[in-house]
Amino acid sequence: MKRRDFIQKLSPVLAAPFIIGGLPGTAYGRNMMSNDLATTLAATDRILVLIQLTGGNDGLNTVISLDQYSAYSSLRSNIMIAEQSVLKLTDKTGLHPAMTGIKSLFDNGQAVVIQGVTYPNSNFSHFRSTDIFMSGSDSNQYLVSGWAGRFLGEVYPNYPIGYPNSSAPDPLAIQIGASSSLALQGAGQSMGIALQDPNTFYTLVNGTGTTGFEDPPNTKFGKDLKYIREIQIESFAYSKQIKDAASKASNKATYPTGNSLADQLKIVARLIGGGLQTRIYSVTLSGFDTHSAQVTASDTTKGNHATLLQKLSEAVTAFLDDIRQLGAEDKVLAMTFSEFGRRVASNASAGTDHGTAAPMFIFGKYVRPGIVGINPDMNNLDRGNLKMQYDFRQVYTSVLAQWFGAQQPALSAVMLKEFQQLPVINVPTTSARDTL
Repeated sequence: MKRRDFIQKLSPVLAAPFIIGGLPGTAYGRNMMSNDLATTLAATDRILVLIQLTGGNDGLNTVISLDQYSAYSSLRSNIMIAEQSVLKLTDKTGLHPAMTGIKSLFDNGQAVVIQGVTYPNSNFSHFRSTDIFMSGSDSNQYLVSGWAGRFLGEVYPNYPIGYPNSSAPDPLAIQIGASSSLALQGAGQSMGIALQDPNTFYTLVNGTGTTGFEDPPNTKFGKDLKYIREIQIESFAYSKQIKDAASKASNKATYPTGNSLADQLKIVARLIGGGLQTRIYSVTLSGFDTHSAQVTASDTTKGNHATLLQKLSEAVTAFLDDIRQLGAEDKVLAMTFSEFGRRVASNASAGTDHGTAAPMFIFGKYVRPGIVGINPDMNNLDRGNLKMQYDFRQVYTSVLAQWFGAQQPALSAVMLKEFQQLPVINVPTTSARDTL
């Protein structure tokens, strides 16, 4: 049995922290975060929602450089978005026409675009580059912990021993998916739990059905699997908190149907509205590996990429509207990331191949709205790829400092080295503003 299949069969509803990380539940032995940070977190209840765009999003057709439209249209003649169709953010920059919701968020001061994000010596493998973005490593560095997991481990030392407790009664992080991502992995165990999918969440909340376990085979392996399941169920302490939080709130906004990201964010909003004190949520929208048929030949504003961007835009817009109506917009920030962008020139299959830099988005009431950086220079390329403007770890560092209040040397302990911050969040109580 494949490891992924084993984990899914082991826990179709919830994955325990010591199981989903794939490592034994050893504890942290130190806490390098200051007492001030713990106090800040307790006082603000700030939450970060990570939105992973898997496959490598084509940034040049997402955020379109109007000031370089001649080069853009020349290099992408079979997939270019007509200039008159672009949703203008400024005279120089616009969005794909499918992103009307995000355009409204930008106009309302709830979105910031960060241009040219990647890392030195980019890797073009989906798996390796995803690991780099999730772990916060250099391209030649291999880590078994994630940047968000290290942060949570510093704030909540010794987890999972002694948790839940009165100061941290709820899951520290929640991944909507079959297993917890590397981003949430701490030193020896995941710092979060995994809800396999929206259906199992509602099964848990409604108290319907069984655990969903298939009967194990009558073999030694089957007996071992049954034992592990029993230990997991007995030791898992967070299902009641999740169910209680979900019972205290109902979604206020209308979410689009047929949209997997919206289905996930709908759950996140309900749990936040119900008072769950989870710090980090992780959700996913897949399908961005657009090597072919990225657009429809008869109308380049349509096609696979347009559908994905529309799903992203509509899901995020509904989520933020829901959070606002639930009275929680002061404490929620959302951020997109993808493992890489695409090459500047399109290919003969009306698609794009693996590339380097791409934009990231941050959404929320307290972002510093606008565009960080300049439009990528399509006339000054590195072997057909965009050059880096910002290291993705600068974005992570900025979020940890400006949203969660982390300061040096804690930032270096989590990010493993120092990175210059970017002006992306505007919260008056965050001392990190003074360092910008």
